[in-house]
Amino acid sequence: MLKSKYSWQMPKNKIDSEKVTAIAQACELSEVAATVLVGRGYDTVDKATQFLKMDPEMIHDPFLLHDMQKAVDRIQAAIVADEKIVVYGDYDADGVTSTTIMFETLNELGANVDYFVPDRFKDGYGPNMAEYQEFIDNGVNLMITVDNGVAGNEPINYAVTHGMDVIVTDHHEMPDELPNATAIVHPRYPGSHYPFSDLSGGGVAFKVASALLDEVPEEFLDLVAIGTIGDLVSLTDENRFLVTSGLKLMSEGQRVGLNALLKVCGLDGHEINEQDIGFTVAPRLNAVGRIGNAGEAVELLTTFDEDKADQIAKHIDSVNEQRKQLVADIYDEAIMQAQTPENAAKKTLVITGTGWHQGVLGIVASRLVETTGKPTIVLSAAETEPNLKGSGRSVEALNLFEALNSQRDLYVNFGGHHMAVGLTIAKTNVETLKQLLESAAEANHLNLNQVTPLQIDGRLKVDQISLKVIQDLQHLGPFGTDNPMPEFEIDPKQVTDAKQIGADKSHLKFQLVGEKQQIDTIAFQQGALLPYLQAVPDHIKVVGTLESNTWRNQTKPQVMVKDLIIDAIPVIDKRTTHLSVQLFSEPATYVFFHEATYKRVKPYLADNVKSVVLDANKPDETLLTGNVTLVDCPDSISAFTNWLNEQEPDTLTVYFYQRNNAYLDGMPSREQSGKVFKFFANHPVIDLKTQLPAVVKYLHIAQSLLVFLIEVFSELEFVKIETGRVSFIQNPEPHKLSEAPAYSLREQQIKTQEKLLYSKSATLKIWIQEQLADKNEGVAD
Repeated sequence: MLKSKYSWQMPKNKIDSEKVTAIAQACELSEVAATVLVGRGYDTVDKATQFLKMDPEMIHDPFLLHDMQKAVDRIQAAIVADEKIVVYGDYDADGVTSTTIMFETLNELGANVDYFVPDRFKDGYGPNMAEYQEFIDNGVNLMITVDNGVAGNEPINYAVTHGMDVIVTDHHEMPDELPNATAIVHPRYPGSHYPFSDLSGGGVAFKVASALLDEVPEEFLDLVAIGTIGDLVSLTDENRFLVTSGLKLMSEGQRVGLNALLKVCGLDGHEINEQDIGFTVAPRLNAVGRIGNAGEAVELLTTFDEDKADQIAKHIDSVNEQRKQLVADIYDEAIMQAQTPENAAKKTLVITGTGWHQGVLGIVASRLVETTGKPTIVLSAAETEPNLKGSGRSVEALNLFEALNSQRDLYVNFGGHHMAVGLTIAKTNVETLKQLLESAAEANHLNLNQVTPLQIDGRLKVDQISLKVIQDLQHLGPFGTDNPMPEFEIDPKQVTDAKQIGADKSHLKFQLVGEKQQIDTIAFQQGALLPYLQAVPDHIKVVGTLESNTWRNQTKPQVMVKDLIIDAIPVIDKRTTHLSVQLFSEPATYVFFHEATYKRVKPYLADNVKSVVLDANKPDETLLTGNVTLVDCPDSISAFTNWLNEQEPDTLTVYFYQRNNAYLDGMPSREQSGKVFKFFANHPVIDLKTQLPAVVKYLHIAQSLLVFLIEVFSELEFVKIETGRVSFIQNPEPHKLSEAPAYSLREQQIKTQEKLLYSKSATLKIWIQEQLADKNEGVAD
């Protein structure tokens, strides 16, 4: 059995079929899409209609935001007085789009305005005292922060006391003490009456622009969409309308810089969706801030010069490639640290490096969490620096901010939230940090074996999947935080045409077979499962999303697999007559039925590979789980069956290597046995080392049969074997050949080899699966 990576969670409440039908009819949706709505709580026609509605009425009044009127009044006064204004942004995708929205709005109103995007390495995140001082010295009268500022007490208070007004527009968590700003425009301001709390930084800047321009500035919707998707804020309420409208605007290609970026991404001429933003556009804008200067991204978004836009877009794309290579290189070093015996024994990881690029450490930490399931902090510094700087990422079960916040004086700088933190810490304090994080994991009873839940929207038969269903599901988008793409459990009759795809064969492609149709299916990074799908094609369930795929002007449904289960134990037939080192490269428990076979291949086994040599007398006392490989062929089919009945592998691979083939050689005939006996009676001493070939030729018998009969005669005390010499014993006690243990063993070997070596592959797999199922069936009874 192949277990799922996730814990599949169906909707908690039973789906009311009458509600589904009512919503499907009222909203002109398929019942599949209506079922998703009901399962997500939109269980009346009014709720479903409100959710699906896409019109400007969804946009809330910007003046409901706290201090919006104060902010507008101060900005308008600054414009009238020709005061110097600076927009202070941030260096991620939300930050640069926020900066662009605010800067272009003020430009349009004729303001004396410039923008500033901090450098991640020089200025850090948020308000920076040194930069504020420089703005004051340069005569800036008004600063407007976008996507930052709510936690900038010290520099903002300094600015205000030195004659520079500051308007904060932000959406991040609010601290207990707020800065002394002229205005704080924030959707979660305590006591605020704004009806939606989860705007992005770009969304807040858009609201300020709307208030200043006294209309909804549709030309900024593309930027709002990028910031909203890139910052992973909720895709519900007005954000759904803003993102939907922004994606449409982006597809129309009205912004020169975005057009150039889409072109280098290979997305020009396509209808842009939220996945294009999340996986292609936003990462490139983020990359500039991670390893360069994010001001370049604002320059791209604001330019009207096509040649300049093309040049910047190409450079941003090259920076993104550099970012990916940096992540790959650092991850390779970091995972080696994570796998040391010391770290392997821990529930958490603190990984340190020298000279690692600090702009990508958060991504590396995320990948380590993905790989290990452990909350992880990745830190780096130059060899001569006293402090390490880096990022941490966590799992849902451990609040990383709370875990580390109890010892604030341990850090030079520290901040973050439940799932992510950033920190600077003295190298001398790293061991204390490790102990603190590990203690927090213990105190929270962090279980690394706990499977991550995966919310599933319903079960589908293959024949329910259609282009109409997929189109209807798209009406529920755009998908993202709080509105994930619907996931379905699909139980096909079987899977067919399974094959590995991709340059490195790391992906799977196969078809889900229903009663009336077959659906193409892709499973990324699951290429290693090919043998399992081939072994049990009719015992597979998948969870995945439904998409349409167009190839050669033909559009068909397609399933993108998130997870899968094989609810029978896959038996993989790799029977062989030759053992090589390649056969022992996969992680598994390798089982040997003969000590001699184990000794022969022991040099092939890596140190971390588990191997078991079964006790021929007590084989049933060894219980194996996980991926199990049977290397050689057992001697007794009955003993093997008894042992197999007790095993609980996830997968079973069989090589069944056999050096001496009893089945092909068979048993000697009565005539052959008598002829050999008579020969040794007439030749009292034979030296097998030198005379064996001659004896074989003389008796016209296969050498393997001759050697077998000599062993039988020895056990029955017809002959004696010493240092390769066979001596006939005069007047031996009479015995039947079947009384010899070797004779009985050979009969068992013939029966076993016939079953295990020469049965058809399908027959062998079914028989083994039946034996493996016996134990579970017995428990159920």
